[in-house]
Amino acid sequence: MEMKEFKPKSFWKRPEGVTGTIFLVGGVIAGLWLLQPVLAAALAGAMTALQLALVLGVLGIIVYVALDPKARGLISYGYKGIMRWLTGLFVQLDPIGILESYIDDLKGNLRKMNKQIGILRGQMHKLSEQIKNNQRQINSNLALASKARDKDKQSMMILKSRKAGRLKESNFRLEDLYKKMEVLYRVLTKMHENSEILLEDLVDQVDVKKQERSAIRASHSAMKSAMNIMSGNSDRRQMFDQALEAIADDVSQKIGEMERFMDLSTNFMDSVDLQNGVFEEEGMKMLEKWEKEGASLLLGEAKEDIIIQAESDNNVLDLNQPVKTKVKEERNSNQYNDLFNFD
Repeated sequence: MEMKEFKPKSFWKRPEGVTGTIFLVGGVIAGLWLLQPVLAAALAGAMTALQLALVLGVLGIIVYVALDPKARGLISYGYKGIMRWLTGLFVQLDPIGILESYIDDLKGNLRKMNKQIGILRGQMHKLSEQIKNNQRQINSNLALASKARDKDKQSMMILKSRKAGRLKESNFRLEDLYKKMEVLYRVLTKMHENSEILLEDLVDQVDVKKQERSAIRASHSAMKSAMNIMSGNSDRRQMFDQALEAIADDVSQKIGEMERFMDLSTNFMDSVDLQNGVFEEEGMKMLEKWEKEGASLLLGEAKEDIIIQAESDNNVLDLNQPVKTKVKEERNSNQYNDLFNFD
């Protein structure tokens, strides 16, 4: 579940970038509309010397800004700041605020997942008992069929043999269902375990980085940041916020995966009717599709191991074992610490 190497999003791929694009396109259109009569007057020779000088001066400023990297950097920094401020009026852009909302989401999802694990465990207990009961009836019917054959009771032998065959066929289907439920159970418990670690890391980062961010903002003014960017130097304030945004993006994807699998699990369980021993093929196909999909952000390399364990007859799942939780002290580092190694 370790975080992969991150690349900061460009301005245009962020929410404020959408606002910036709209304003930029609107500005270009408005500029062309205003420039049209000016150009028409210039071409017709209807402009005074003063008006012509003003037009040439404006064009000169535009050319200078276009050619001078420092001027471009200053205008770009100011434009991005204004767009970010405007977007922030309607959308949460502060990475600390976003992370705090993700903490609430994670806590809520962990409660739901824990409840879901309990329901699934109960269903698996029922299914296991049903399979064992069927097996007892299979053995009983086969024994009665054998006695009927010894006593030359053909009709009784055929009746008991067919009943044993139907029960055996039912058990094949129920055992296959149990294996799929086992995949669900193993995945949910592992996701629960890893999500608790994720929550701990997130809470730690928010608590610590809140104070660090305040200190950085106090020592790195907006003007100093602008000067750093204009000079082509890395700005600590910007890099710090980019690291926080990278954490927010990573957590967002992991929460999304967590919620998608919980939905898949719910849909799968809704398709199962243990009372009548039937289940819809659609639920099975959804789970099989997930099994064939690529790597999991929350499970990492454990995904493939979980599927293999569920298919193995040698790795018996103990449903009475409590859901694992990892103690924070057992880990040496926070998975997001390396993001802030930019000193």
